[in-house]
Amino acid sequence: MSIGIGGSTREAALASLQHLPGEAVPTAPAEYRERIARAQALMHEQGLAAIYLHAGTSLRYFTGLVWRGSERLVGAVLPARGEPEFLAPAFEEGTIRGYQVVPGAIHTWHEHENPYALLCARLDALDPALGRRVGLCESTPFFVVDGLREAAADRSFVNARSVTAACRMHKSAQEIALMQRAHDMTLAVHKAAASILHEGITAAEVEDFIDAAHRRVGAAGSYFCIVLFGADSAFPHGVKEPKPLARGDMVLIDTGCVVHGYMSDITRSYVFGTPSARQRELWNLEKAAQAAAFAAAQIGTRCEDVDAAARACLERHGLGPGYALPGLPHRTGHGIGLDIHEWPYLVGGDTTPLAPGMCFSNEPMICVPGEFGIRHEDHFYLTPQGPRWFTQPAHSIEDPFGVGNRE
Repeated sequence: MSIGIGGSTREAALASLQHLPGEAVPTAPAEYRERIARAQALMHEQGLAAIYLHAGTSLRYFTGLVWRGSERLVGAVLPARGEPEFLAPAFEEGTIRGYQVVPGAIHTWHEHENPYALLCARLDALDPALGRRVGLCESTPFFVVDGLREAAADRSFVNARSVTAACRMHKSAQEIALMQRAHDMTLAVHKAAASILHEGITAAEVEDFIDAAHRRVGAAGSYFCIVLFGADSAFPHGVKEPKPLARGDMVLIDTGCVVHGYMSDITRSYVFGTPSARQRELWNLEKAAQAAAFAAAQIGTRCEDVDAAARACLERHGLGPGYALPGLPHRTGHGIGLDIHEWPYLVGGDTTPLAPGMCFSNEPMICVPGEFGIRHEDHFYLTPQGPRWFTQPAHSIEDPFGVGNRE
């Protein structure tokens, strides 16, 4: 049996976990002001009079207002000059005011009124010199876009990604600190989850443990969790009816949590029992592909070239080519922050040059249909000197968490 895999109980593993020392510091109002200033500078450069931020993560990123989207319009207008203005149903005004971090006027509509007409009226109140071109954040639902087009046919509505993503993809030191804490928490949970494995345990039992373990380390449970055994592990995002664990199975666990809105996302793959020669060979090849992507992730390198480095490593050993299986069926990595997947992406066609503050997953998964899948997923961020891991990659197939290496 590999070191750190099995041998403990749910109760003992939970008892071994504790809150991380120190406190996670939420984003300060001054940082929201800096984000707004960056966005407004980009709006001026791109000829946008304003951007509309719909309920969701972009609204939170720029204003601090946490609100989940629904069929009712809630959002903010951020003009190229001036303060943000918020829009909400009248009966929600008091709640919105209680959640505000960045102050701003709240304009309301009653249930029988047209919220899109209200939004357009606020756009009409902007300085005419700013123009008639308005950006909409990517998460804006089609029903809102459709309503705005009907209410303001003389305005030009465009995707605001060139503003929102351009700001969000460059993380501040404070954002990176929150993600570091989230990743530290999830790695501790991974180690505890590995220790409770035994023959016959179900994916649902492990998922339940992982949720409880995330709570033990200070999160509000798991943000997501994928647990797969044996041949099921060849399906990157799971199967309808996961099989119980058997000796010799590849184990794939992918999970994460949230700290003040910022995500963790770590996958560990290892064998329950004694690894076969094939499992060992592909486990080590997956580790080499992950290392190749990390080595390629230098300042100024294009995102797609990081993906290409991982694929080249796999193809040299007979996997692929491209997305063909056995091999790597998806991109090598994704940006992460307030969303678990956000711009930019480590994938062919994304020519964004890497720059300080960018954060990515590194997960060039190997899928062998009918046998198993292996995904080593750790995240890194870019410093002026190059990439730095949030969590160190898996150590070895016999000792994935490096337990024996520290003794």
